[in-house]
Amino acid sequence: MQDLKIAYIQADLLWENPLANRIAFEKKIYGLSENVDLIVLPETFTTGFPVDPNQFAETKEGETIAWMSNIASTTNTVVCGSFLMKKEDKFFNSFVWMRPDGTFETYDKRHVFRMGGEHKHIEPGKILLHTELKGWKIRPLICYDMRFPVWSRNRYQNDIFDFDLLIYVANWPAVRAYPWKQLIIARAIENQCFVLGVNRIGSDFQGNNYSGDSCLIDPKGNIVSMATPAVEEVKIAKLVAGDLLQFRENFQVGLDWDNFLLNNSLQL
Repeated sequence: MQDLKIAYIQADLLWENPLANRIAFEKKIYGLSENVDLIVLPETFTTGFPVDPNQFAETKEGETIAWMSNIASTTNTVVCGSFLMKKEDKFFNSFVWMRPDGTFETYDKRHVFRMGGEHKHIEPGKILLHTELKGWKIRPLICYDMRFPVWSRNRYQNDIFDFDLLIYVANWPAVRAYPWKQLIIARAIENQCFVLGVNRIGSDFQGNNYSGDSCLIDPKGNIVSMATPAVEEVKIAKLVAGDLLQFRENFQVGLDWDNFLLNNSLQL
């Protein structure tokens, strides 16, 4: 495991305008002051949330996948974030993990946001994704997933943790900023891992305001990095592998975690 340098982008998303959003993110990415290993964009970074998937969902052969591949290739960096994706005849809120070589993996948001009507159009995912970068095991999740600790739960089996870094990309309104700040710290402490939350700012056409509050939390619950609330900002943060390994060795809660099985079938 090596140290990991991350750029996370807290941005004001343009409503229902994929092209303009991609151009805006491209300028921010190519304006980075230093090389990084990973670039993290917010949830539904091409359109805002929620929007009509019949109009805005793309396939794996669509423009946003091609754009992410080009960005990853030219910067030699993994690029990730979520957007609406059509798979066969169903729509998903899909997190895409794009590598510089053009290969990618996806995670489909499990907990679609009922209070915002997302469940009426978006199919819930059923499979967790674990990916890896520079020896770090990473689990990406999306927004409302943060409220469900079992789905976010780490495991420790045969001296191995399921993940070292938990990533949440989000469109989490300012009216619920307090839960966001508390839950992200809780997820870091209970899972003995780093947690990165990347949220948008601005407002959407449905009257929701967003304060961002994007941040990186260490396994002790301390803030490593935080974006300025309600300000467009690109933050670069370093995850020190030695700090994580030493903390886990000195305070090995994982040995006493409860074993459990997940039932991935959903009834909505």
